Amino acid sequence: MSDSRGHPRASGLSALGEGIAIAWDAITANKIRSILTMLGVAVGVSVVVAIAALITGLRSEVMGSIESAGPNNFVVTRIDFTAVQIAGDGTGRPPWWNRPAIEPEEMQRITQIPSVQEALYAFDFQVDLGFENQEVENVFGRGFSSGWPVYQPGEFIAGRDFTPAEVQQTRAVVVITASLAEELFGQRDPIGRRIRVLNSWRGTQEPFTVIGVMEPAENIFSTAFQYFAVFPWTAAVKRLRQNPWQAQILVVPRDSVDTSRAQDDVVAVMRGTRGLGPSDENNFAVMTSAQMIDMFNQLTALFFLVILLLASVGLLVGGVGVIGIMLISVTERTREIGVRKALGATRREILWQFLVEASVLTCLGAGIGMSIGYGMAKGVAYWTPLPAEIPLWAVGTALGMAALTGMLFGLLPAYRASRLEPVDALRYE
Repeated sequence: MSDSRGHPRASGLSALGEGIAIAWDAITANKIRSILTMLGVAVGVSVVVAIAALITGLRSEVMGSIESAGPNNFVVTRIDFTAVQIAGDGTGRPPWWNRPAIEPEEMQRITQIPSVQEALYAFDFQVDLGFENQEVENVFGRGFSSGWPVYQPGEFIAGRDFTPAEVQQTRAVVVITASLAEELFGQRDPIGRRIRVLNSWRGTQEPFTVIGVMEPAENIFSTAFQYFAVFPWTAAVKRLRQNPWQAQILVVPRDSVDTSRAQDDVVAVMRGTRGLGPSDENNFAVMTSAQMIDMFNQLTALFFLVILLLASVGLLVGGVGVIGIMLISVTERTREIGVRKALGATRREILWQFLVEASVLTCLGAGIGMSIGYGMAKGVAYWTPLPAEIPLWAVGTALGMAALTGMLFGLLPAYRASRLEPVDALRYE
């Protein structure tokens, strides 16, 4: 096949191979300049790859934690976190502020529903714990009904859970994590020992007896919440004067019952208990595991979009560098362009040559960026419990963005080179 002037035309693959070879010669001839240009692209790509790995690992851990706690379980709560609004009612308070708190009596009614296996009353707070001269501050505490291990992944390594009778009698008993037991008691057996529990907000201090030690299932949250203690919710309210204004009811449906049916039953009981009419909106919310996952996906997608925009600034800087180095390259190789045109090279071939060179430059920068991002992901996976994994789409996106950057920002220099007249180019000094 030949062009309009009778010169043989190279195939697409041979033209691409020739362009890559010429590009490599030009890059190696100006190593420092080329490396500095590639670093601009590498920064943007490494950020994209590293953030994608972090979000992928975080998402897998969160989904695993939710599923391990029971994929069919759901929560009755005062607030629908999937529909939270920033605007208030003119008083500076959010719209859900005046909703009634979840009451223990509502939990007891839900427990009686045939489609429900377990309904647990729960709320969170912070306390300070002490034993002899050892103090641990800001421990994550949770007031719970008995049977809470159904909803909390992990296993008891010593002792037991508190019983329904102990909850009803507001007994001063507590279950603590293994790491907290080691912090308070060292190598001594914690079962049966009495610890000081202080509610610093209320100034209330009560002795509680340790009846169980639990090792939580390992996940992304186990490091952040390695110190936590579980109290009977009645004891937390009466003895520690904790406020259950953000209490929840954790519902475990029966295995033989469809989850949606259990949810409908719970909603009907809650509406009947609260005296809501047919036209009244729910003043409570039912949140499923799927809703929590969707909410997390929306948050991470927004976060990733922001990071992607910031990383695009790095690619933009790298693209400006590509324009600079390619304009210099065109100027330095003007005579070469004139020789090639005199020997029959078309404008399209010259344009293609410099576009390939710009793309090779940015793709090499992308390769460096992916290596840096891979190292960052491996470092996170090694030093933290987060299994940062680089997804294939991140690799494709990084390479695509780099190639597109090279094409777009190399277009002006390539067009300028293709427009050079052979006679003028050969006379260039």
